[in-house]
Amino acid sequence: MLSVFSDEYFMKQAFDQAKIAFEAGEIPIGAVVVSNNKIIARTHNQTELLNDFTAHAEMLAFTSASEYFGNKYLDKCTLYVTLEPCVMCTGASFWTRISKVVYGASDPKRGFSSVEKSLFHPKTIVKEGIMEKECSDILDLFFEHKRLLGS
Repeated sequence: MLSVFSDEYFMKQAFDQAKIAFEAGEIPIGAVVVSNNKIIARTHNQTELLNDFTAHAEMLAFTSASEYFGNKYLDKCTLYVTLEPCVMCTGASFWTRISKVVYGASDPKRGFSSVEKSLFHPKTIVKEGIMEKECSDILDLFFEHKRLLGS
């Protein structure tokens, strides 16, 4: 049983968003932004739907959370995302001054850690590996389906 307000609980919410992306034919990555134990943004990848290579789950979550606060800074928030953020999303997180980033699966090919570990704001806490297997498995399944369909 998941305890409310735990990293696992909020990652499960991000994972639910990844499942929505999967069903929509998007790379299954989900994200939520939490402030004071309340989810203020809930998104998933929408690069295909929006025909926009910047429509990553994290970018959409940052925009939604900033609109919620009417402020560009998210320094009292935590981002939960099912896959290690790429360099673009990590750079955006720097400018939001987000307090904490929690991610599930690692992305050794395109994740921020493949380039530079200090891309986050100096005050941002980074935690990895929450629901890592589930987050990795849904991505593997998605790409396996893509290969079988030849797309």
